[in-house]
Amino acid sequence: MSETNRIEYKRELSKGLDIEKEVIAFLNYHEGGVIYIGIDKDGSVTGVEDVDSDMLKIKDRLKNNIQPSCLGLFDVRTEKSGEKYLIRITIASGPEKPYFKRKYGMTEKGSFIRIGTASEPMPQKMIEELFSKRTRNSLGKIVSRKQDLRFEQLRIFYEESGFSLNENFTANLELLADSDKYNYIAYLLSDNNSTSIKVAKYGSKTRVDLSENNEYGYACLIRAAKRVLDKIDLENPTATRITSKERVDKYRWDMIALREAIINAFVHNDFTGEVPPKFELFPDRIEITSAGGLPEGLSQEEFFLGFSVPRNKELMRVFKDLGMVEQLGSGVPRILESYGRECFTFSENFLRMVFPIQGGQVGGQVGGQAGGQAEQMTERQQEVLELIKSNPAISRKQLSERLAINPSAIQKHIDSLKKKGIISRDSETTGYWKIHI
Repeated sequence: MSETNRIEYKRELSKGLDIEKEVIAFLNYHEGGVIYIGIDKDGSVTGVEDVDSDMLKIKDRLKNNIQPSCLGLFDVRTEKSGEKYLIRITIASGPEKPYFKRKYGMTEKGSFIRIGTASEPMPQKMIEELFSKRTRNSLGKIVSRKQDLRFEQLRIFYEESGFSLNENFTANLELLADSDKYNYIAYLLSDNNSTSIKVAKYGSKTRVDLSENNEYGYACLIRAAKRVLDKIDLENPTATRITSKERVDKYRWDMIALREAIINAFVHNDFTGEVPPKFELFPDRIEITSAGGLPEGLSQEEFFLGFSVPRNKELMRVFKDLGMVEQLGSGVPRILESYGRECFTFSENFLRMVFPIQGGQVGGQVGGQAGGQAEQMTERQQEVLELIKSNPAISRKQLSERLAINPSAIQKHIDSLKKKGIISRDSETTGYWKIHI
């Protein structure tokens, strides 16, 4: 693969390589990008001899030589191509443009932008325009209304992850505003705050019949996130069915997709309006709602392709330190592996994810005729059923396109599966397929 506007190749991390320049150009670019160390300009793999040493050098240089801080906006990993190792640097589009070299400041010599396959000096006029638009209401710049904050819970989480917080951790984790007072990120991560995180459970498909209203907030946001994950995990037992050949255990919701959605709701929530993420359990689905629409400059298509513009880079940094976020931009693609784009709803002020139950009923009960029904299905009907299992919101038109057969044939297969009691659809309420085996 050749270089593109989002991909840059470097043969090695030599003394002459201006890695800061390349990263700054992607930080200032609206889509971010990826840099590979160990690949020639022609795309041939040369490999990296001392991967660990080079990775440490890259992290250190980016941490100390770029302003505003880009911590939480880049990810450095190793990849293997044949018998050779590469270094992959994934860079998100930064929310505090323009980024620049600390040594040269906000000048054409210090700021760069991606143009085609090259990193070019940013014109002074563009630097001034970007600076004038820079987000001034970010959580890192908002001074916490409480300054007597304690971080014992955060210390414990770091120690459990194999790290320790030294006396300079508030500066290292960017928990201080420009005035050297605690910022709103520090407030959210402190032992006691006023942020309410609720997990509501309903006895019906509407919000009328509230059966549980669990409170997991008023504590360090990491603790709240872990408690929400634990609660949802308890609500996600396996539904067991016995076929003629084997016992099959299936979770109500895909565990990986659900975890990614919950973490994304915390990390990308717009806390500036003091509206926390919301988690709601219904008999047929789970809804996860976070405040704030798509970040400025990010289209829906870019969102689905995994381009990442962290709304709260400081939170992203902490969640990543603690192993709760794996890689920049990986969350949405992981969700899409199990659910279609239809599960996302965007508005100006909110983003909602709706995950229907993957088959069976609440309580882990499933139809008892599974084995015989499965054997009665034709090969094509089994293909239809597998697509419905992977995306219960899939339409007949989408089934037709995926299987490359006409809609009338799809309808016959669906009618047959319905007649056998294998699937049903409640179009008046959820619009989702229900699977009964």
